[in-house]
Amino acid sequence: MIYCIEDDPSIRELLAYALHKEGYQTRLFEDGSTLLTVIDEKAPELIVLDIMLPGESGLALLKKLKANPDTKDIPVILLTALGGEYDKVIGLDLGADDYIAKPFSVMEFLARIRAVQRRTNASAPNAIEFQGILVNYDGRSASINGEEIDLTFKEFELLYQLLSHPGMAFSREKLLENVWGYDFEGGTRTVDVHVASLRKKLGEKGKAIRTVRNIGYKAGTEA
Repeated sequence: MIYCIEDDPSIRELLAYALHKEGYQTRLFEDGSTLLTVIDEKAPELIVLDIMLPGESGLALLKKLKANPDTKDIPVILLTALGGEYDKVIGLDLGADDYIAKPFSVMEFLARIRAVQRRTNASAPNAIEFQGILVNYDGRSASINGEEIDLTFKEFELLYQLLSHPGMAFSREKLLENVWGYDFEGGTRTVDVHVASLRKKLGEKGKAIRTVRNIGYKAGTEA
């Protein structure tokens, strides 16, 4: 079951038509208040969420979903007419799994649905320790010497991606694909910004994230 929250009736109909044609069951909502009531009864496998909603915004709703232990693991795709990089970064850092800007094609929409499902259904090791940094994926926590580090959703995903493959160099484009899950319109600069923030929060352990010249980043040691 896929839940779609969109206040524009014509777009709601388009989403329902596309998903039904692909064999998905859907439930449509025009605002977030109804969703919060229904989701306690039956949780969906994925949520398509418009940012610009009447009343409570999609970003505020997303924050509530990710703060609730019962709904935090439900994948969310943001759908909005907003095209600014700032809005995308906020949504993704709050925990969204992907972002689609209007107008969009039905083929792209369905492809992103499938891509998010593939990523979220993939199995992953629960805990990783690298050079004193401990990452617990199921618990969504990272710590150094028992002291927890306060990371955003995407900082955590970025750290987990790098520590899961120590010594492997990832291009910025590959990190965008694996962590953000789509071709980021703002470019690869967002990876550099998140790496800089992550290193700062890791303190002395930030040197574990190495810059690979002309490529990107890896988890490694000093040469």
